[in-house]
Amino acid sequence: MTLNILFLSITIKKQQLSMEEAINHERVEKLYEEIKDRQVSIHPFV
Repeated sequence: MTLNILFLSITIKKQQLSMEEAINHERVEKLYEEIKDRQVSIHPFV
């Protein structure tokens, strides 16, 4: 009988954003929220 065991280690590091990337990310999230609000106002739940 053969038992093969594989040990795997994964390291995840938080990525540092530059100021431009942070501003762009904030702008994209704001636009996403505006579009979502617009969709809700156009198609109200019945």
